[in-house]
Amino acid sequence: MAAWLGQMGSLSYRVFYWFLTLELIINYGAPCPQNCTCTLDASDCRHLDITDVPQDLPKSTGHLRLDHNELTSIPSFGDAAAIVVTLFLHHNKIRRLDGKLLQNFTALETLDLSNNDITELREHCFPPGLQIKDLHLSSNKIVHLEFGAFKNLAGSLQILKLNRNRLTHLPVKGLELPKLTQLELSRNKLRLIEGLTFQGLSSLEVLKLQRNNISKLTDGAFWGLARMRVLHLDYNSLQEVNSGSLYGLESLLQLYLSNNSISSFNPEGWGFCERLRELNLSYNNLTKLSEGGFAKLVNLISLRLGHNSISHITEGAFRGLSSLRALELDHNDISGTIEDTNGAFTGLENLHKLTLFGNKIKSVAKKAFSGLEALEHLNFGENAIRSIQPEAFSKMKNLRYLHIQSDSFLCDCQLHWFPEWLVTRGLKPGVQATCAHPESLKGTSVYQAPPQSFVCDDLPKPQITVHPVTTAAVLGKDVRLTCTAASSSSSPMTFTWLKDQETLRQAEVENFAHVRASDRGVMEYTTILHLRHVTFNHEGRYQCIISNHFGSSYSNKARVTVNVLPSFVKTPRDITIRTGTKARLECAAEGHPTPQVAWQKDGGTDFPAARERRMRVMPDDDVFFIMDVKPEDMGVYSCTAKNTAGMISANVTLTVLAPLISGYDEPVVCTDCLENGTSYSKHCNYLPHGIALPSGLEYQQPHQTSTFTSHNNEPHCNGTPNGVRKDNQTPIFPTNHDRVTISPSSHQYNDRKGLLVIRSDTPPSLEESYHRPVKLLSGDCDIGSELKQTLLPNAHAHTPDATSSESEYFRRASD
Repeated sequence: MAAWLGQMGSLSYRVFYWFLTLELIINYGAPCPQNCTCTLDASDCRHLDITDVPQDLPKSTGHLRLDHNELTSIPSFGDAAAIVVTLFLHHNKIRRLDGKLLQNFTALETLDLSNNDITELREHCFPPGLQIKDLHLSSNKIVHLEFGAFKNLAGSLQILKLNRNRLTHLPVKGLELPKLTQLELSRNKLRLIEGLTFQGLSSLEVLKLQRNNISKLTDGAFWGLARMRVLHLDYNSLQEVNSGSLYGLESLLQLYLSNNSISSFNPEGWGFCERLRELNLSYNNLTKLSEGGFAKLVNLISLRLGHNSISHITEGAFRGLSSLRALELDHNDISGTIEDTNGAFTGLENLHKLTLFGNKIKSVAKKAFSGLEALEHLNFGENAIRSIQPEAFSKMKNLRYLHIQSDSFLCDCQLHWFPEWLVTRGLKPGVQATCAHPESLKGTSVYQAPPQSFVCDDLPKPQITVHPVTTAAVLGKDVRLTCTAASSSSSPMTFTWLKDQETLRQAEVENFAHVRASDRGVMEYTTILHLRHVTFNHEGRYQCIISNHFGSSYSNKARVTVNVLPSFVKTPRDITIRTGTKARLECAAEGHPTPQVAWQKDGGTDFPAARERRMRVMPDDDVFFIMDVKPEDMGVYSCTAKNTAGMISANVTLTVLAPLISGYDEPVVCTDCLENGTSYSKHCNYLPHGIALPSGLEYQQPHQTSTFTSHNNEPHCNGTPNGVRKDNQTPIFPTNHDRVTISPSSHQYNDRKGLLVIRSDTPPSLEESYHRPVKLLSGDCDIGSELKQTLLPNAHAHTPDATSSESEYFRRASD
């Protein structure tokens, strides 16, 4: 086998030398310009300072290099141009493109015109018939790109490079090149990418726009680039990534947005590039990562967020990134996330590499890395770590590399576990840890410190003893939150208050210290946060951080809510209604938080209507109904509105009337009989069967009166055809007869027993209401039970209740 391979190798060398000899024979005696180098089909005449093409070029030249010369225009090759495939003319002094000089290069596939002095590109620059695939125009002085400048290359052009020019604008839909796969526009002066700018580039896979001055991407800026895989937008002036700007990038795999001024992004925008595998947002102005901010990027493998100003990572910020393998958070300010927060890395169950160097991290909390069970590489470089809580790395079974370099370790009982764990896990080579406290171990490596020296004899690091308390405040009032820590160190103490995990920069804070009474060697430090005239903007979760040289302690989070006392926007009103109908009770209140509205009856929660399932509540309305009203529903109903700020109530009286009695031809009205034709009689018996009027009624003397006599068969008074008198003055009724009961058996009125409802099909006039004779006979209806009549205000026509028929009116019995 070895001998066979040796023979094959020898044969390959013989074939190579045979072709080389053949080329030399063919070109022996063939012309080659002076100082140029010629091969079978290539001529190299670069770096010769020539101003025109050499005249004695071999006619078989298919690849020609004329770069780094002094040419000022496209050279003319005559008929020989038809076989040129590759033409390098970069680093010359060509000022313009003449289509007439290019029209003979019908076989040309690669044209390099970079590093010349071309200032514009117009449609006539590239005549029809060219088959250019690769066109280089970088490093010119192009300021104008005409619409359709490359349309004659639409059938062939695959790579177009326009880097390092002076373009400030791209014509919308002006680059219709359906076969183009790579477009480079870096280092121009573009400021805006308008919607549909790149429509017509349906095959584009790589677009480079870095190092422009792009400050805005309008919606649909990349519409039409459905096949694009790589997009470079780094080193621009973008301030945000809105949702519509990424529309149409469903095949995008790599997105580079580093070195911009991005401070926010719309998480919904990532939904347009769900296949994305690499996202670079480093060197921007991001300050926080909100929950679910990357949830749409389910295929993301690499996420770079280094060199931002991130200080707040919300729990669940990386939710949905189950495919992520590498996460860079270098040079941010996420010390609080590692020192206090739990669950910041939830969702990264397959993460292998996490870099955190340069984040001012002083301590590592027990559950700081919850959810990172698959982590293999963890970098804490450039962090002056002082303490690591036990079991902080216990769930990282696959951890192979841990980088820590700190000479600030607090070597107390909390760090006793650390040296042995590092040795056991084989992580010692990447960790340089030196004690700074206690004084006896200062400068000693944790590996060399005796195990018995890791003790907790003092409190150099602050320990929170009083935590701020959750508070419900009333709008406009003052609130104070108190936080206290103890420490035995004389190291200067600093106090920081956070609201929703963001530092309060302009907070009103009061700090003081005193010696602990029970232990003279320990100082207690108290910080008080004052919130003046609180508004809804003050609502949130507050936390204090008390720090010194040895580390920081984080208090529990206290929630502050701002409340507004309830107030009624719909106040219930008294209701009078007859039995068998529907009662409507309405009540609504506003406040903060939204008050809960409830009803009581007669001071309790005993609702006959509720027991009998006659109560209906509208879920999205402020009304409840009592169906099929009964006498036992009568009473005082109280509407209460209650929230955490307090409670208010309003009462409404529900009066229930007896059932409607029908069978009367005329409305029941009252009149007085004329006994002497000139005056009213207080004791005139004008009701049927001699029922007497109640005593104590007084009448106002009329100003205008008229007298007439009843006709035959018409209503009369006391069974006799007396005349009746009408006047325009209203009687005055005493208050002690608000309610009366007519009892047919006793022919007497009994006060305050009930009500009588009589049907009125035709509302009488005010005049007729008091003075029209009526027919009211005991035979017309069953008067075996008590008849009840409603008393209404003096001399006013009654407006029907909303639940009553328009033909039903109620009047005072004494009328």
